[in-house]
Amino acid sequence: QVQLVESGGGLVQAGGSLRLSCKASGRAFSIYTMNWVRQAPGKGLQWVSYIGTAGGVTLYADSVKGRFTISRDDAKNTLYLQMNSLKPEDTAVYYCTKGPRYSTSPRGQGTQVTVSS
Repeated sequence: QVQLVESGGGLVQAGGSLRLSCKASGRAFSIYTMNWVRQAPGKGLQWVSYIGTAGGVTLYADSVKGRFTISRDDAKNTLYLQMNSLKPEDTAVYYCTKGPRYSTSPRGQGTQVTVSS
């Protein structure tokens, strides 16, 4: 079972940027397809973005398209989410997940992103 550890969250003002990281265990990261999902307070999990193997395909939810960029560094077993032009509605716990698009598990412990207005 792969272990996923997210980091990089924090408190930022609206319009600011953050870069999230997700470190995966094991040697097979390069063959995993990966996602970012998030959970806002009192709401369910929302899919945010997907990346295929070797970064060949990237997909985004409409709510983040043009502001967020997903990427991966297979040599470092790490997935990233660059978040620009952040909005208060982006406030959530962000998780990385392994699997096809919309996968919500397995995931790590999450990293909190809080955007103040």
